[in-house]
Order: sequence, then C-alpha cells, then structure tokens
Amino acid sequence: MIITTTPVIEGRKIVEYKGIVFGEVISGVNFVKDFAAGLTNFFGGRSGSYENELIQAREEALKEMGKRAEMAGGNAVVGVDIDYEVLGQGGSMLMVTASGTAVRIE
Repeated sequence: MIITTTPVIEGRKIVEYKGIVFGEVISGVNFVKDFAAGLTNFFGGRSGSYENELIQAREEALKEMGKRAEMAGGNAVVGVDIDYEVLGQGGSMLMVTASGTAVRIE
C-alpha cells in the first residue's frame, strides 16, 4: 500500500478512484505523561512521552486509513492530509485524523 501526500505517484498510473478514506485515532493522555511533560516544560527541553504518543497515534491513523482504502478496493492512497486536535476536559485527549483518496494504480 503506497500512501503519499502528493496527488500522483511518480512512475505509476492511477486507473481508478475509489473515494475518500479516513483513519481516526483518539488517544488519552494520562497523569504520568502530564507530570513528566510538566517537568520538561519547567526545566526546558522536549517531552518524549508526548512525542511518542503523537507518533504512535499518527502511525495508527495512517494504518487505519490504509486498511479502509484496501477495503474500498484501492492499492494506494494519494493526497493524504493529517490533522491533530486536542479534545476533552483540560485537553486530556489527542485526536489524529488522516484522510486521502483511495486509488487503484497499475
């Protein structure tokens, strides 16, 4: 499954458009990560716990989008866009949404 942000795949011909597909992940952030991020914010530096949570959520959203493209009969996804939102009381949840167009390529 080729997944790309570009509207075409160089060297490959799109033979059929299967429609828009999405992958969504909502991930809760727990007290330990909040505490560790607070310390990082106080002392300076990057928050590895939040970064890892973000990376994992993005990878899961892309994987889910790829599965939905396959279920629609596609073998690639073009024009991919990834969005991030903070949800919940006090911003305790992270939502990552990946969207793109499922296509069939030669």
